Amino acid sequence: MRFILGLPTDEVQRPEEFGTVDAVAEMARSAESLGYEGVFVTDHPIPPEKFLRSGGHHALEPTVVLAVVASATKRLRLMTNLYIIGYRNPFLAAKAIASLDSLSGGRVILGTGAGYLEPEFRAVGRDFASRNERLDESLEVMKAIWTGEVVDVSGQDFEAHGHVALPTPVSRPHPPLWIGGNSRRALRRAIEHGDGWIPMPAPKAFARFVRSTPLESLDDLRAGLEYARRHADKVGRSAPLDVMFGPMGVGHYGAPGFDAAAYVEQAGRLREMGITYAGVSFSMPGSGTMRERARFLDLAAGFVDKVASQLRRS
Repeated sequence: MRFILGLPTDEVQRPEEFGTVDAVAEMARSAESLGYEGVFVTDHPIPPEKFLRSGGHHALEPTVVLAVVASATKRLRLMTNLYIIGYRNPFLAAKAIASLDSLSGGRVILGTGAGYLEPEFRAVGRDFASRNERLDESLEVMKAIWTGEVVDVSGQDFEAHGHVALPTPVSRPHPPLWIGGNSRRALRRAIEHGDGWIPMPAPKAFARFVRSTPLESLDDLRAGLEYARRHADKVGRSAPLDVMFGPMGVGHYGAPGFDAAAYVEQAGRLREMGITYAGVSFSMPGSGTMRERARFLDLAAGFVDKVASQLRRS
């Protein structure tokens, strides 16, 4: 199992700690030197105040902050978790991701999903009700754009005939597409369009808020994986599917109550189930609990030394 570290760039109120080029570069270089596979960032272009008051969070623009990460590192993967393509015109999204992948030498992992925050869709002028159809349509269009060939495509609110976009991504045929969400529709999208799946722990109340399917136990996760296998057989997919999912119910490393033994034990079971990556965060986005970069760097090193190293030995 490989680990992808979440950068606390939601802490926009502390730019000197987490929101400057120097701050992001220091965190990225540390993650690379410690052996993390990559780093990830979130996406909220214009969140509503009500969402922020109830525990939601801001975010830096994903491709901008990951470009800073790319410039400071050599091998670290650059992951969006999640980049909501539905907020964007697919041609502009394809250009941004291709540019980042080209500049970084092919290090992008495009984590994406349908999105759940209806007021944010309204703010950027996008239809919320059709977001699933729009995402499927956009993924097909973006794959066509990334070939570097002339495209003739039209969609709900775009049309291009005889257009071409360069550069193409370095990753071929395109950056890995990892699909977020617990629903069967998200799983079908991962199998039919993607290279990976990003399920999330989701008690019933939280699942209703993010408009997804509850995922409260490893049995729920197994059921999702089994559905993915059946659907892959149905559509004739033989390529393996990466899955990113970390142990749940054990707390955040560095927080009171974190159970290292339980984390390692559950991570071992996840690995046996076929989980290939785990996302690592030391606080919930929007919680405001990560106040100092030095603390984040200490936690990143401590997690590798005290937790990840145990899994590597097993």
